[in-house]
Parts: sequence; structure tokens; C-alpha cells
Amino acid sequence: GAMEDKRNIPIIEWEHLDKRKFYVFGICMTMMIRVSVYPFTLIRTRLQVQKGKSLYNGTFDAFVKILRTEGTAGLYRGFLVNTFTLISGQCYVTTYELTRKYVSRYNNNNAVKSLVAGGSASLVAQSITVPIDVVSQHLMMQRKGESMGRFKVQNQDGKRMLVFGQTKDIIVQIFKADGFRGFYRGYVASLLTYIPNSAVWWPFYHFYAEQLSSLTPKDCPHLLLQAISGPLAAATASTLTNPMDVVRARVQVEGKSSIILTFKQLLAEEGPWGLTKGLSARIISATPSTIVIVVGYETLKKLSLRPELVDSRHW
Repeated sequence: GAMEDKRNIPIIEWEHLDKRKFYVFGICMTMMIRVSVYPFTLIRTRLQVQKGKSLYNGTFDAFVKILRTEGTAGLYRGFLVNTFTLISGQCYVTTYELTRKYVSRYNNNNAVKSLVAGGSASLVAQSITVPIDVVSQHLMMQRKGESMGRFKVQNQDGKRMLVFGQTKDIIVQIFKADGFRGFYRGYVASLLTYIPNSAVWWPFYHFYAEQLSSLTPKDCPHLLLQAISGPLAAATASTLTNPMDVVRARVQVEGKSSIILTFKQLLAEEGPWGLTKGLSARIISATPSTIVIVVGYETLKKLSLRPELVDSRHW
């Protein structure tokens, strides 16, 4: 494509990487992002689940209220459980790269490779993520002395339960209510949110990067363009998939089973604007991670190149 000729950016492929470095760097970076954006993930979920504006008026309002009533800990409910989704992130990257490699035997078109790989990677990642999401979202719903979801954590005679005590409590309740299937509530809704999200993200990312590339002077650092295109693509993808994301959160937290009914009910109760619930919080939580993922992923790949390849390529 035009972009490659102009800047000659090699796409670094999987076999050029030092895997161990890649995972260690990856996990440290991800943890740093996680800590910084988690409060917005929690806020997004609460905004999506609340009826109308019954509790919070918006992202900022929620932030202030939660801090005031529940302290910093309130913004990090379910955080530890949620970190287990790191595993799925690593599986996502691995599946993405391996699928790309497999597809390139039959088809070398970059768009085709990205689409198939993105889709497969999401499928694998979601199978690990959904149960963790279901549990951590129920934890996010616990407010002081009450819960916004189906399950309420039992506080043993006023003492704060240990972190995993609460988690165990929620897991037991989900299992009692729904059996093993309870942990896969909203699995389809999740796939319908995240597969399109990831599939849409890549083409938009390349599209924005090419547009920016043609608009900016030649000496504009390529990394900067990527750092702008990434969040733009993420915001576009988030906006397109947000209606489904709201439905997903409600299905998982309120234990509904039908996507279509949940969708209709949301429209009936909150009108078309209901579909944008939690969108700004979602974009806020997506932006830093996308910048880091894009810049980091490229840098990571350079840092993780197998030593013997470093000199052979002109970075």
C-alpha cells in the first residue's frame, strides 16, 4: 500500500520475537495501564447497568460520588479478579499472531489476515474473559451496604471480608442461581461486542494511519501517527459497538438471558440514548490502553526481537 512505500515500515512477524521478553514486558505494561484505567471500567459498568440516571449523572459525577462514599477502594472493586483477564490478553496476542501466520499460507492480503486473526483471537480471549467478567462485574456492583446487581456480598458481622472472600461469595451465589452456565451469561453478547470491536478496530486503525500519513509532513514520526490513529480507531469501534456493550453488561449483571429482550427493554425504558450509556467512560478507559498498546506493541516487538535479528533490520 501507499503507506509502506512512503515509510517502509516492516510488519514484524511472530517468529522474529524473543517470546519470554515479549510476555514479561507485555504483562508489566498491561498492569500499569490496568491500574490507571480500572476506575473508568467500573464506572462504565455502573452507568450501563443503572436505570436512567438514578445514581450517577455521568462519568465525572460517578467518579466523585464513588470516591466520596466508598473511597479509592470503591473505584477498585473487583480489580484483583479482573487482573486474571491478563491471561486472555496474552492468549489474544498469541492467537492473533499464530492465525495470521496460518492464514498467510492461503492468502497474503493484510486485511484478510487481520480480520480472520482478530476474530479468532477474540473468540479465544472471550472464552477466558467472560466468566472473569461476570464475577468481577458483580463485585463492581457492590455499593456501600447494597448492590446494584442480582447478588449481594454478605458482610460477616460488620468486618470487611477479605478480597477473595467476596469473590468466593459471589462465585458460590452465581453457581447456586444458575449452575456452571451462570459464568457464561452474556457470552454471545460478549462475542457480539468484542469480535466486531476488534474486527472494526484494525481496518479503522490502518485507515486513520494512512489518512494522517498523507496529511502530515514526511518527517513526522511514524509512532506519533500510530499513537493518534489507535485511539481514534478505538473511539470509532467503541461507538459502533456500545449498544451491544450496554446489553452485555445488563445481561451479565442482571442475569437476563435474552439479548433481544434486554435490547428492547433498554430502548423502551431509556430510548435511543440508552444505547450510549457509559460510552464516554468506555472511551476514556480505552484511550490510554490503546495508545500504549499501539506504541508499546511496536516498541515491544522491536525490544523483543531476537538478538541476532537486531542488526539485520534497519529500524
